[in-house]
Amino acid sequence: MTEERTIAVGSHGRYLVAAPAHALPRTPTDAPLLVGFHGYAEDAELHLERLRSIPGADRWLIASIQGLHRFYRGRSRDVVASWMTRQNRDLVMADNLLYVSAVIEEVRQEWGAGRSLVFAGFSQGVAMAFRAAALGRHQTNGLLALGGDVPPELEKPSLARIPQALIGRGEGDDWYTPQKFADDEARLRAAGTNVVVTTFDGGHEWTADFNRVAAAFLARLA
Repeated sequence: MTEERTIAVGSHGRYLVAAPAHALPRTPTDAPLLVGFHGYAEDAELHLERLRSIPGADRWLIASIQGLHRFYRGRSRDVVASWMTRQNRDLVMADNLLYVSAVIEEVRQEWGAGRSLVFAGFSQGVAMAFRAAALGRHQTNGLLALGGDVPPELEKPSLARIPQALIGRGEGDDWYTPQKFADDEARLRAAGTNVVVTTFDGGHEWTADFNRVAAAFLARLA
């Protein structure tokens, strides 16, 4: 007879922090906080680069969080990560929420970030951004999401915690379909979220066109 068990253990996560352009070294800042989540088989460096490429993002304190589940990409020595699989899904979601909350608390304590908090996700990281905003310990001012859908388990009262959201999609994105995009917009509006939608000529990618819309969105929340 075989029985499955799970056990809670300590683990170390990894994240990158980029100070705003005006900040002095090792000096607290009151800048707004932008917290980002990468896609599947990506890393914190890549997503930090994306967030820093948004015009005006140099006024924000940026934290790019890497998924706890690391692996090598193919046969390379590149270390990448993922947020979760279907195995022990609920337990992993709870672990991830605790992880994100711990990062936010540590960043705020060390850097003295301002009250404004925005989550940003790409692809698989979109689900993490929505879960952090809807279920996490910290109240968000807004969320920007590109190339990923709203998690199905989030109900209207939880989504109502998100006051502002920007959701984007490349017209050639075969994974994040027009139907999923429309359904997500409808779910967020039904929850009372003020939704900005944007599409662009491209696929499953983070583009300069999206950045222009993201810049205007962040400027309103800074």
